Amino acid sequence: MRMLQLRPLPFDLARARLPSSAPATPFGPFNSCVQKRWRKPLVTAQTRLEDRTRDHKLDKLATHLATLKTALGLLALMSARRRGPYVSLQLMSRWRGLVGLNVAVGAFVRKHSHVFEVFTHPLRRKLCCRIRRGMKELVKEEEGVVRRMELESLKRVKKLLMMSVNGRVHVHALRLIRRELGLPGDFRESILAKYSQDFRLVDLEIVELVERDEDLGVAEIEKWREKEYREKWLSEFETRFAFPINFPTGFKIEGGFRQKMKNWQRLPYVKPYERKEIVKVRTCGGVERFEKRAVAIIHELLSLTMEKMVEVERLAHFRKDFGMEVNVRELLLKHPGIFYISTKGSSQTVFLREAYSKGCLLEPNPIYAVRRKMLELLLLRRRNTKVLSVIEDDNLVHTVDEGHKREGDWVVPILESLEGHGVER
Repeated sequence: MRMLQLRPLPFDLARARLPSSAPATPFGPFNSCVQKRWRKPLVTAQTRLEDRTRDHKLDKLATHLATLKTALGLLALMSARRRGPYVSLQLMSRWRGLVGLNVAVGAFVRKHSHVFEVFTHPLRRKLCCRIRRGMKELVKEEEGVVRRMELESLKRVKKLLMMSVNGRVHVHALRLIRRELGLPGDFRESILAKYSQDFRLVDLEIVELVERDEDLGVAEIEKWREKEYREKWLSEFETRFAFPINFPTGFKIEGGFRQKMKNWQRLPYVKPYERKEIVKVRTCGGVERFEKRAVAIIHELLSLTMEKMVEVERLAHFRKDFGMEVNVRELLLKHPGIFYISTKGSSQTVFLREAYSKGCLLEPNPIYAVRRKMLELLLLRRRNTKVLSVIEDDNLVHTVDEGHKREGDWVVPILESLEGHGVER
């Protein structure tokens, strides 16, 4: 049998048949000493976000707050309709994209039966939904608390304008964090236009501070530093420019990290309410001092909010007004002991770590208390609540489950039967 003899291909033809991913020079005995250089992995804001140490308590809180935000969005859309106190589920199904729901609207409202009530219309014979009385009362209570805290809201807006570079802030940026700041829905008329001696509207979309109030120029971090200086007897050199650091559980501290953090804590910077010239980036140590000033501004802005949290995307609208020409998300990820970014929900939310403990605010305020009641009512879902009902006959208080019998009701028929036979109770 004749054997076929394979001839070697020409060099150019063999090189053409190599895959595109193969190196131009194949490995062989004559180039075995050639070193191959590997690219260093890039460290970006996205990689830091994926590799960060998670705080499960704050992540769980962010999930609940995202659900509450969706529910309040539905409540606002339902309240805007004036045809009646109810809305058909067929119409509400069109609002799914407006409130950012990833499930059907009907399933969402049925799941939270303490906030929404689903019923069949007696005449039209179709499913409708309305807001329960308990949730309506909480919404009105929040509006009343916001109105009563009008002077506090005035101070918060003035402090925000004092932190800006030229005493101006875009009204659109304030509108984005209106709820976080505890401002009323009509804050443009009820605060900005009402207090014309403090604010001046420029081009209808920019609000300007008429005169600075130096008594308000004390940041919240300054109060913490004074407390640390007096109670812990630390030196002024250690506390003058320091921030409270609270790393999440499981945070890995690498070699040299403590010394870098210690040097950063001592680094001087221009404080948020100071009127000095902003440090230029190209000067000696300018980058670190410039970023530390941005950290102080974000820290103060979060301290002014009701729940010490805000969406990261909305912070970017204050970059130009506050002179923070930095990547906000990357700056927040560089300081995991001060800020925490949660990716739960449809957006990224930044929390002020020092303000929370085990998922609860350490220093609650009236607005936070009302919103916490809303959240607790929402988290009840389909569970029956235990309410206290007072029986006027004997002034006894019984624990009653809605839709169920009272504890001890099965004893009453037995006692009544024994009473007929002359047995004393």
